[in-house]
Amino acid sequence: MRSRWWLMAVSLAASGSQAQTNGWNMPVGVTDVSSDIYGLHMTIFWICVVIGLVVFGAMFYSLFRYRHSKGAKAAHFHEHTSVEVLWTAIPILILVGMAVPATATLKNMYDSSDAELDVMITGQQWRWRYEYLGEDVAFTSNMSTPRTQISGEETRGEHYLLEVDEPLVLPINRKVRFLMTSDDVIHSWWVPDLAVKQDTIPGFINENWVKINEPGIYRGQCAELCGIDHGFMPVVVHAVEEEEFDGWLAERKEAAEQEAMGVDREWAMDELVERGESVYQSICSSCHQAEGQGSPPAFPALANNEQLINDVDWHLDRVVNGVSGAAMPAFRSTLNPVEIAAVVTYTRNAWGNDTGDVVQPSAVAELIAQ
Repeated sequence: MRSRWWLMAVSLAASGSQAQTNGWNMPVGVTDVSSDIYGLHMTIFWICVVIGLVVFGAMFYSLFRYRHSKGAKAAHFHEHTSVEVLWTAIPILILVGMAVPATATLKNMYDSSDAELDVMITGQQWRWRYEYLGEDVAFTSNMSTPRTQISGEETRGEHYLLEVDEPLVLPINRKVRFLMTSDDVIHSWWVPDLAVKQDTIPGFINENWVKINEPGIYRGQCAELCGIDHGFMPVVVHAVEEEEFDGWLAERKEAAEQEAMGVDREWAMDELVERGESVYQSICSSCHQAEGQGSPPAFPALANNEQLINDVDWHLDRVVNGVSGAAMPAFRSTLNPVEIAAVVTYTRNAWGNDTGDVVQPSAVAELIAQ
């Protein structure tokens, strides 16, 4: 027990890099703001330490030096002007000393002007959607930790519950403004190394910003209790050199254009089923389970679902427009027509459903346009 407390004391007194490594302290981070926050935190921490040492030192000294067993008698005085001025002035000076750097840091934290890139972040149960505004690039980021690890059937990986299929890619040395909202409930986008923690609220748009100094992969998660799968909503930011980011963005824009062109062509069933299985496993399986067995009553089974099998229009409408008052969200703004057509075709032909139906992206595009 003594060694544990000794380690804690050493940790609290350690430098920034050491504190970040051993986990006892908040991270220094990789942005100027995160460094300022850490410096402010440590400054106020040491002020509190000094106050504690002075107050408790005086208290314990008085208890020992003037204890009753030594025959000490308490002094009686009141309305001592000098003492009252002193114990009022000292706290005021301490608070001013804390307020000045804290105000400067807060002003900088909330100054999102002059951004070079705008990214819309939308919280959805239980994933994040990222849209690079003005660039026609958008995608959904889902947790990629296998369900076999979550259930204990497989050894947990290094980044258990903190890995995604599509990380948010950002350039270093550029100011990026985040516009944050939610499609359903309140979420909170949190990446400690970036010193960004911002609630995403339905019907509101909050702002935050970041300017990353070092390339790397930075992980976080939703910091709000947003539902049954709250713990399965990680955030991964991949910060890269500016030239690498520009190349990545160009590739994604080209891929988005190709995807848009795919809406007008006829897709074969095997193409849609293959694409739809990937979409289902990343988007739908968290609620309806990997084999479509569902979690009734909140999430009905899709395998051998008579209404789904017998009514393709009903099925398509549920995916595109969601179900009002239920946990089923509308995917019209989350998935593109190709992805919706693929996942509907897949679920209508998987797990023994075998309807033989093929839903084309053009039909989905027409439904969305209505």
